[in-house]
Amino acid sequence: MRVDLFDFHLPPECIALRPARPRDAARMLLVPGEGAFADCTVRDLPGVLRAGDVLVFNDTRVIPAQLEGRRGQARIGATLHKRIDLRRWQAFVRNAKRLREGDVIEFPAGVSALAEARHDDGSWTLAFAGEEPVEVLLDRAGRMPLPPYIAGKRETDEADRTDYQTIFAREDGAVAAPTAALHFTPALLAALDAGGIGRETLTLHVGAGTFLPVKAEDTEGHRMHAEWGRIDAATAERLNAARRAGRRVIAVGTTSLRLLESAADQHGTIREFAGDTAIFITPGYRFRAIDGLMTNFHLPRSTLFMLVSALMGLERMQAAYAHAIAAHYRFYSYGDASLLLP
Repeated sequence: MRVDLFDFHLPPECIALRPARPRDAARMLLVPGEGAFADCTVRDLPGVLRAGDVLVFNDTRVIPAQLEGRRGQARIGATLHKRIDLRRWQAFVRNAKRLREGDVIEFPAGVSALAEARHDDGSWTLAFAGEEPVEVLLDRAGRMPLPPYIAGKRETDEADRTDYQTIFAREDGAVAAPTAALHFTPALLAALDAGGIGRETLTLHVGAGTFLPVKAEDTEGHRMHAEWGRIDAATAERLNAARRAGRRVIAVGTTSLRLLESAADQHGTIREFAGDTAIFITPGYRFRAIDGLMTNFHLPRSTLFMLVSALMGLERMQAAYAHAIAAHYRFYSYGDASLLLP
């Protein structure tokens, strides 16, 4: 499909630079398969869902994966986006033209890394010196990797270390938050429990590739960056049992959805999964593992807007986004939510 079909005008003032406080006070647009949209808040979720529905969350934890350093007199910026092994990460590098294989980049707090190899997509393998876990080094020298549409408008600060982390965060490895889950609070989870709404977790380490623009003119020319994920056998079986019983499985966030769809076979059975996924979902895709999606509002021409258009239909999502813009919903990572129920 032509990428320009997924374009729309978003006024800059719609971009949220800070989250709602408290988190579950964010607005939520209910988008059914047909009929009128409904303006709700995230706190309304227990009343909107049905008893027996199962929400699926991503328990990845965002690491402070952005580093600013020097190679000699040259300033070098690095955003780690995929772990290779204990000491080596693949990274997007700013000012990469000043970098050669074998160069050492000096970061703050005594952290350094060897520029080991350049990849075809322009990213680099960085091999970190020393014996301490790289996550420990990042806690010393890194900062939270806010999306460019926020970081370009304000400085990252200490509040982002908690604001850009979900309450489910447990498994270190993401360089972007699964932002739909940022809206959840202990009080909201208690209300969901009281309403008989189940929840499961999986792990998908979100990479910085999620922020990369689609430069191709046609969706067939775009290549997704791989991300590592895991669903254990017990979780897969509970989700399959829920669907067999006629209960809806609703992914919280596009990351949860993409991993569930990667793990599902052609019959819709979710299998145990551990490995990379580069699934790219566009209109025409047949969903196999989910019955709905809670997600934030996405960028024009992005792979995520393509995904929600695949779920609900392009015209339906264009109408929903036009409604959201007219009603002053807040967009992107720190913005409001939508609940899509095809």
